[in-house]
Amino acid sequence: MKHPRREKDKKIGAGEGNDELILRVKDLLHGTPLIDGHNDAPWRIRQEHSRSLDALDFSRDTSTLNPLLKTDIPRLKAGCVGGQFWSVFIPDSWAIKGASRFVREQIDLVLQLVRKYPGDLELALTANDVIRIHASGKIASLIGLEGGHSIDGSLEHLREFYSLGARYMTLGCSESNALADSATGKRLHGGLSPFGREVVREMNRLGMMVDLSHASDETMRQALDLSQAPVIFSHSSSRALCSSPRNVPDDILKILAEKDGVIMITFVNMFLRDESRKHHDLYEQESRRIKDLYPDDPKKVGEELKKWEQRNPGSQVTLRDVADHMDHACKIAGVDHVGIGSDFGGFRTPPIGLEDVSCFPALLAEMSKRGYAPEDVKKIAGENILRVMRSVEDKK
Repeated sequence: MKHPRREKDKKIGAGEGNDELILRVKDLLHGTPLIDGHNDAPWRIRQEHSRSLDALDFSRDTSTLNPLLKTDIPRLKAGCVGGQFWSVFIPDSWAIKGASRFVREQIDLVLQLVRKYPGDLELALTANDVIRIHASGKIASLIGLEGGHSIDGSLEHLREFYSLGARYMTLGCSESNALADSATGKRLHGGLSPFGREVVREMNRLGMMVDLSHASDETMRQALDLSQAPVIFSHSSSRALCSSPRNVPDDILKILAEKDGVIMITFVNMFLRDESRKHHDLYEQESRRIKDLYPDDPKKVGEELKKWEQRNPGSQVTLRDVADHMDHACKIAGVDHVGIGSDFGGFRTPPIGLEDVSCFPALLAEMSKRGYAPEDVKKIAGENILRVMRSVEDKK
């Protein structure tokens, strides 16, 4: 059923209660697709359900079966999600096994998901596909590759994955690779490698978006300079508010705006507040210590880590922290260059108020409360990333 066009946007302003603001935002999202730049549900399905969609009914609430997933069709619809980039993630360490084989499996998993629920999901390959699918009442499903190691050093694999539906690729991941230095890996190339430059040019030719989340600062700058099409950060935040190297500094936000790209703000606690980043580092240290104590007892490891978290709860991160990062990026880069990239499924503890994919309207309501006009809310929700998609498509 087509979403009817709504009456001319009414001002969303102070004096309204939060519930009313959320209703107003949902009304806007009937005409404008909310597009989330990054969701790790395919990885969760692989790890916890052996890639079996029979073991996980995505048409029902999955919160009790898989608390870390944070995603299913009922909650996507409750969150007014019009387009979802499903992340095809493979750990860096799997590159030695031949990462491209696992990438094919993960792409196939996304395609299976779309085929299994044809009344709710449909594969989107272009910006116009997203608009059409959203207008039909379905959720446009898009594919993003996470990490340049995915292509096993082969432009042929890059072209193959594009033909299967991948519409962006993150150049780096947790570790540096043959394409580029990552924010958290060793400095191998001083930014892009010669092959990485070839990859960026080929992505431009194909019409695939270059994603700079996870990239080192040098990689960011070099890719922004090299790419003939706008680039994206599919799941990053503002370094001015949290000093994680995974976040984007203000000078690069300004270059991003000059190049007409988009930063999609993530919900990961350790990229939102420095206190949470430090708490995460302590958790990782404790995790390694406990695993060394109980190398053959994962259940015991889990129990001990749970006890540690109860003793060390860390600082609370909320929806407002995410809005702060979004607000800052808007002030530095401009509202035309900001979007949403949750990374649901890729972290353990969500911000309070953004517990799962049903909560997106509450974030946009908070932006409305801060004075963002309906036209700007629609840009952040999805119009900005659609503009970039069209521009990348036109450049090929």
